[in-house]
Amino acid sequence: MSVVKINLLEVPEEQREVLEKRFASRAGTVDSADGFEWFELLRPVEGTDTYLVYTRWRDEESFRAWMEGPMKAAHQRGAGQSGESGSGQSGESTGGEGTGGERPKPAATGSTLWSFEVVQQAAPK
Repeated sequence: MSVVKINLLEVPEEQREVLEKRFASRAGTVDSADGFEWFELLRPVEGTDTYLVYTRWRDEESFRAWMEGPMKAAHQRGAGQSGESGSGQSGESTGGEGTGGERPKPAATGSTLWSFEVVQQAAPK
């Protein structure tokens, strides 16, 4: 069965637009990863500053390969990278734009990665 990775990102209200723009600029980068199945960036609507980055993978090995390959490279490049663990990514390297090649400041003030195995699912018929 598939595995789900949910990254909880604590994002102050004034940084929400920065975070969302960075994810938008990287749209499609995880789509071709072997074993990738689904991605969603969920914006909080009330009572919390926590964004959820939901990704679904064929198996744990696929997720780890993404983290050790393309995701790790994106974090090391720094500037303009979201790294918000959207694809189950566990690090967060977003925030204010850097200048002169500086790594951008994080938009999130904290990050927690949850892992789950899918044991039951349903879809519309």
